[in-house]
Amino acid sequence: MRRGDTPSGSLHGVSDGSAYICVDELPDGLVAADHEGRILVVNRAAERLTGVGRQTAVGRHITDVLPFRDLEGRDWWKWLDPRGGLRTRSRAPERPLSLPGRQELLVAARFVRTPERGGPVARVVITIRDASARARVERSRADLVSTVAHELRSPLTSVKGFTATLLAKWERFTDAQKLVMLETVNADADRVTRLITELLDVSRIESGRLQVRRQVVDIPARARRIIAGRVAAGEPEDRFRLEVDGELPETWLDQDKIDQILANLVENGVRHGRGTVSVVVEPVEWGVAVSVRDQGEGVAPELVGRVFRQFWRGNGRRRGGTGLGLFIVKGLVEAHGGTISVQRAPGGGAEFRFILPTGAPDFA
Repeated sequence: MRRGDTPSGSLHGVSDGSAYICVDELPDGLVAADHEGRILVVNRAAERLTGVGRQTAVGRHITDVLPFRDLEGRDWWKWLDPRGGLRTRSRAPERPLSLPGRQELLVAARFVRTPERGGPVARVVITIRDASARARVERSRADLVSTVAHELRSPLTSVKGFTATLLAKWERFTDAQKLVMLETVNADADRVTRLITELLDVSRIESGRLQVRRQVVDIPARARRIIAGRVAAGEPEDRFRLEVDGELPETWLDQDKIDQILANLVENGVRHGRGTVSVVVEPVEWGVAVSVRDQGEGVAPELVGRVFRQFWRGNGRRRGGTGLGLFIVKGLVEAHGGTISVQRAPGGGAEFRFILPTGAPDFA
C-alpha cells in the first residue's frame, strides 16, 4: 500500500506502516481536490473553520463551495493554477484568504504529482488554519516592542544623562556626588540587563528553545539563598518565612532556573502583597510542591486565568516591572515538566504553587 492510500483507496486517512490515521484527527483543516478543482475530501477541522459540510462539498468544484479570495479580492484557485506553471512546482506558500462572511483563514497548498518528479498534478491538498492565532501573536509582539521601548527609555536616559554630566563637569562635583551618580548609573544598567534577560527568556519559551540542564538541587537551600539576598538588599528579615514540611525526595532540576522561579515569585509577593511572604516546600505524590504566599488581597477569581499571560501587572495593585515575570515563571516550570497555579492562600492573599517531578534524568 502506498503512503497516502487507505484500504478502500480513498483519501480519508494515511497509513504509516504501523497505524491507520484518519484525516479527522488532524488539528488543521484539510481539503483535497483533483487537478480540475473537484473536492475529494474535507476533514472535520475544515468543516469547523469554513462552515461547509463534507456532504455538501465532495464532488463539487472548490470555487463553488469554498470561494477563497486573497486580500485583493482575486479568485485564489485561478491564481493557484494547478495545471499551469513549472512541472517542478510542489507547493504554494501559506497566505491569508477569506470566505464570504467568514473570518480570515491561513491557507497553503501542496501539489501531488504522478509521477512524483515532473508529472502532471493529480491532486491538490490544501491546509487551513485559523488566522486569529497569528493575529494574537502579532499583537503580542507589538505589545512586547512597545513595552521594551517604554522600559528601556527611562534607564538609558538616566545612564546617558549622568554619564554626560560627569564627563563634562567631573571637577565640579564632590566625591559623594560622584558616588551617588555612579550608583544610579550602575542600578539603571542592572535594570537594562534584567530586561534583556527577560526578553531572551520570553523568546526561548515561545520558540520552544528553552534548555534545562539538570543536576541535584536542594530547593530549600535555594529558597534560603533568595531570602538572604532580599534581606541583604535591605528588606526586614521578619518579612520572610521558610517552611519545609516532611522529607523531600531527590530532585534533578536546573539550578539557575529554580533560582529564577523562586526570585520572581518572592519578588511578586513583596511587590504586590503585604505582610509576611512565606515559602513552603513539601513532598507530594509525584514530586515536590513549592508554595509562595503573601498576605495581601490576593488575586480576584475572574483574573486567575490572566495571571500567567504576558504583561499582566495585577488587579489594580501597585504597578512595577514589565509584566513578564509570571509568564516566564510558568514557562520555566513547564520546561521542567511541572505545573503551576494561583489560588487564595490559607491566611488570605495570593498563593502561587508549583509542583516539580522527582527522579534522575535519563542520560541514555
